[in-house]
Amino acid sequence: QVRLVESGGGSVQAGGSLRLSCAASGYIFSSCGMAWYRQAPGKERELVSSINSDDIPTYVDSVKGRCTIARDHGRNMVYLQINNLEPEDTALYLCAAGPRCLTCSGGDCAITDLTYWGQGTQVTVFS
Repeated sequence: QVRLVESGGGSVQAGGSLRLSCAASGYIFSSCGMAWYRQAPGKERELVSSINSDDIPTYVDSVKGRCTIARDHGRNMVYLQINNLEPEDTALYLCAAGPRCLTCSGGDCAITDLTYWGQGTQVTVFS
């Protein structure tokens, strides 16, 4: 089955950097886009950055110039580098894949409309 496992979060001082990683498995990695979302306590989940199947990135305005998203197709990994961290960046960061990912089982492949989620990695920025 599809599995997304995030890592790389932590507690850092404002101005520091983190590199978040997401290990993907269970689907054809290059078949669909991926994204990083974040959710702070009491707030709605927010799209931070995405990268489509052609590796074209997008960023929310609040992280433009501070974030870089990248995919490693050889390792089925997606990364989010965040520089110059701010206390407002404090949140649970979640990796997502889809929709329209190609999954295969027993020789049968299908495209699903599902979006798959990891469990998240916590980022805490203190001033």
